[in-house]
Amino acid sequence: MEQQDTQPQPEAPQVPAEPTTDSLDVLPNLEESLKEAERKAQEHYDAWMYAKAESENIRRRGVEDVSKAHKFAVERFANEILAVKDSLEAGLTVETATVESFKSGMELTLKQLSSVLEKFNIGEINPIGEKFDAHKHQAIGMLESDQTANTVISVMQKGYALNDRVLRPALVMVAKAKG
Repeated sequence: MEQQDTQPQPEAPQVPAEPTTDSLDVLPNLEESLKEAERKAQEHYDAWMYAKAESENIRRRGVEDVSKAHKFAVERFANEILAVKDSLEAGLTVETATVESFKSGMELTLKQLSSVLEKFNIGEINPIGEKFDAHKHQAIGMLESDQTANTVISVMQKGYALNDRVLRPALVMVAKAKG
């Protein structure tokens, strides 16, 4: 004997043969909703395009600003150093110069140059008596000395640092242990 299914079968939904007035009212609402959604989508697209263009303009201006900063970074320094050049040229135009007046002019110009370097955080590296540091000093040679080994005993040429970054190492002679 076969067992019959005792659960009731769901009925198929009935579709009206002709549109009713209720379904006709829904169609204009759907069209209006679609038009509203399209309008909002266009607004969002326009806002996105505007934001994209604005961000591209900001990026381009940033690149231009960095380029100008690189190009004109030394402008203040150049203006200050021109005053030193003017002093040197003025010293050369003196007709009745003596050794003392040249020396005095050179000292004043050196003082002026030192002031410019100080203003722009360019400091001297003059390591006499300090322990040799390969990051700041360049050893030319080693000499036997009474000083501790690896101590700078003479400076051939001062070094310079810009904001604690070495521009040029000092050329030095270093003490070696007596042996």
